[in-house]
Amino acid sequence: GVRQFLRQSFPEEEKNRDDAINTRLQTLAADIEREERRREWERQVEAVIDDNVAQAQRGLESVHERAEDDPMRGFKNLADFALAVKVASRPNGYMDERLRIGAAPTNYHQETGTDEGYMVPPQVSQEMWELIFEEDDLLNEVDTEPTGRNAVEKTKDESTPWGSTGVQAYWRSEGAQMTASKLDTDSETMRLHELYAFVLATEELLEDAPRLNDRLTRKSALAIRWKANAAMFEGTGAGQPLGWMNADCLVTQAKESGQAADTIVANNVAKMYARVLNPGMAIWFINQDAFPQLMTMTVGDQPIWTPPMTGFQNAPGGLLFGRPVRFSEHCETVGDLGDIQLVSPKGYYAVVKEGDQPKFASSMHLYFDYNIQAFRWTFRMNGQPHLSAAVSPAKGSTTRSHFVTLAART
Repeated sequence: GVRQFLRQSFPEEEKNRDDAINTRLQTLAADIEREERRREWERQVEAVIDDNVAQAQRGLESVHERAEDDPMRGFKNLADFALAVKVASRPNGYMDERLRIGAAPTNYHQETGTDEGYMVPPQVSQEMWELIFEEDDLLNEVDTEPTGRNAVEKTKDESTPWGSTGVQAYWRSEGAQMTASKLDTDSETMRLHELYAFVLATEELLEDAPRLNDRLTRKSALAIRWKANAAMFEGTGAGQPLGWMNADCLVTQAKESGQAADTIVANNVAKMYARVLNPGMAIWFINQDAFPQLMTMTVGDQPIWTPPMTGFQNAPGGLLFGRPVRFSEHCETVGDLGDIQLVSPKGYYAVVKEGDQPKFASSMHLYFDYNIQAFRWTFRMNGQPHLSAAVSPAKGSTTRSHFVTLAART
């Protein structure tokens, strides 16, 4: 038709050029089709590969999660774990694969050459934590705060409503301008201190799993708990918490005129009670040697000490002026300063490293020549009373505090 007519109308040269263009267009169309098929094939292959990779990753993740589901990481107990640490710590020692489960970051584990030790199975760490912080532990009763850092900034305002500083309230006459007041704050940095139990174990003990398990958990926990409590009672504040017995806010009640040595009388107890802040939350800490004297104390013909509701069957301390009595080896013997203390625990501020349950480590080379292995537990804390000084009352001259003790009677 029309195309044939046009070809007959064009010179031969034009016809040849037209044919060449048509040929190139057909070739290009074929190339485009092939390229589309190739790209579609690549997309399909990539999709299959991505799916396989995703399935493989999910498989690996599930294996990882299953391995970490066991809170003991495959170990029977702490002794079993410690023996694995012992073997791995020797030169060219065998690395138990269970030690790698839940591994810490690079350069933390001992096999990398540092002395930080091995991550303890979660269950063991929790048991150690519970043993340290049992119900009668002070850290469960004082004002404890967790932190993720090795130091905290403590801001406090020790002004009183009746004092001349800090937030004040005023009566206003009609039309009079208000008088402004503001917080009277003070800041200080508290660095967390490291508390540790360093345990040596002979080869004979290492072969006795039950004894080793007891020593590395229960006995180490008791030792750490003792030291933590002792610091809150009488810590120096240098490289350790500041205890209330060494704090400037401690109130020391004077003994009675003519009071005999090594005695505690009802007036001592009554005057101590009158000087404690938050008496409804206070606890008596006494040396057990003082207990016989407390049992016979009376005001008039009324006893001021009473046994617990269950009587003597389950009693240790009973109640003194309605507040619980606890025996403590951190209290001095009868007659010495600190033999009897009245404490409002929330007046003490303690900070503990968040998530820093006691860590376990084994020494690689220490005592190697003596056929002895060294193990240690560590965790970080600090603490001090909230008040820097005793509080003066609105009326009266006797100061008050969260911590009251009785002067020496020698």
